[in-house]
Amino acid sequence: MLTKRDLLRSAAMTALAVTAAKSTPAIAQNKAEWPNLMEAKDIAEEGFIYGLPLVMNYALMQEFAVDKNSGQFKAPFNEISNQHHVATPEDTAVITPNSDTPYSLLWLDLRAEPIVVSVPMIEKDRYYSVQLIDGNTYNFGYIGARATGSKPGDYLVVGPDWKGETPSGIKQVFQSTTPFTLAIFRTQLFNPGDMPNVEKVQSGYTAQPLSTFRKQPAPLAAPKIDFLPATTAGIKDNFFQYLDAALQFVPETTRDKAIRAKLAKIGVGPGKTFAFKDLTLEHKAEILVGMKQGDDKVDKWLAGGNKNINGWNVGSFFGDETFYNGDWVMRAGAAKGGLYGNDAVEAMYPYTRTDAAGEPLDGSKHKYTIIFAPGQLPPVNAFWSVTMYDGKSQFLVKNPINRYLINSPMLTAMKKDADGSVTLYIQKDSPGADMEANWLPAPDDRIYLVMRLYWPKPTPPSILPAGEGTWKPPGVKKV
Repeated sequence: MLTKRDLLRSAAMTALAVTAAKSTPAIAQNKAEWPNLMEAKDIAEEGFIYGLPLVMNYALMQEFAVDKNSGQFKAPFNEISNQHHVATPEDTAVITPNSDTPYSLLWLDLRAEPIVVSVPMIEKDRYYSVQLIDGNTYNFGYIGARATGSKPGDYLVVGPDWKGETPSGIKQVFQSTTPFTLAIFRTQLFNPGDMPNVEKVQSGYTAQPLSTFRKQPAPLAAPKIDFLPATTAGIKDNFFQYLDAALQFVPETTRDKAIRAKLAKIGVGPGKTFAFKDLTLEHKAEILVGMKQGDDKVDKWLAGGNKNINGWNVGSFFGDETFYNGDWVMRAGAAKGGLYGNDAVEAMYPYTRTDAAGEPLDGSKHKYTIIFAPGQLPPVNAFWSVTMYDGKSQFLVKNPINRYLINSPMLTAMKKDADGSVTLYIQKDSPGADMEANWLPAPDDRIYLVMRLYWPKPTPPSILPAGEGTWKPPGVKKV
């Protein structure tokens, strides 16, 4: 009887046989140095899981900060790009994009010197955060309403090798594990008419080299890098080539030393070139099988790595290096579920593809409701939202009223039920003019819903600790 592994291998071999070259591959001259078939497969599986977040981050950095012709380019390194709109169905670089808070993005090159990130005074009722993420996709620090308050301040972001003293005037120092990092600024938008106020806040965000901040001569510029071109669309076809490139900018640690030694055996690592085309047909098949099995493991974790509460997946899987502690499957699952998510104390993300009974959500077949009972709205210090995504692509859904989410600032315009509860209508067609304020338009297909709770209340009723909290999201019910 054929096992799933045999079937995978057979399919991979069949696909590769069609394109097999007659020339003797380079590996044939080097067989003694290369792992055997099963070891190569296992390394590819483990390497895929370890490398997925690194590769996703590297490809996005290319599109946002390096390749000016990518169609997704925002700004060069160390320059802030302010987006004066929230995400729409046209935004397809990042899966499950947030449509609550206009983004400001800052890709940092910390090789030559640290960068000072400054924020202005922001009114106390407007939530904002600056999330600092390194090339390992670790969240290594926060500036913002929850973390540092609403007063203005100057903060220093430094690379892995920096050992200086905290300069005068700097409120806090944040150290990245990698020389290239990302700062994501989120600024709350109360309603469409509030955008000019958001733009005013964004204009107060600044980034400057430490030497400029200190009014001192700049150090020597870091050497120019010829980055390997990469796109998010090309990840599956070029995975290990992209991982080669990404690992040049991810210093090795005690936690990843073992997996990186294994990857080096198949030619993956800083300064190496993974040449898939030069492998034997059998090795190519095993590498593909290993990657597929790694991807399946990540999907399995995503499906079961959280607690199921009324059909919603509730968990906490974003954090710093200590939080992950070498759990590469969790880190990969977090990236695949929604790259660059926040720590639980900053935001929680219950998500679901099923109704409360466990049936797949499908806008082509059913209408649904989410009912918040009186006094049972999500308990947050900032605000909450429920966002609609296409169940297959995880992108926002085009609809006749251009509404991609319902959030707490919209409550004042919404209809309440006779008992004071609030009902959200999840369906592809309008529930009628009188209930349209409560309508979250769905696709004519599979549905993926994400609830976002910004700055969740830490004391009961609370969704924290993740999966164990006293507040539970109400199930999605079929009408």
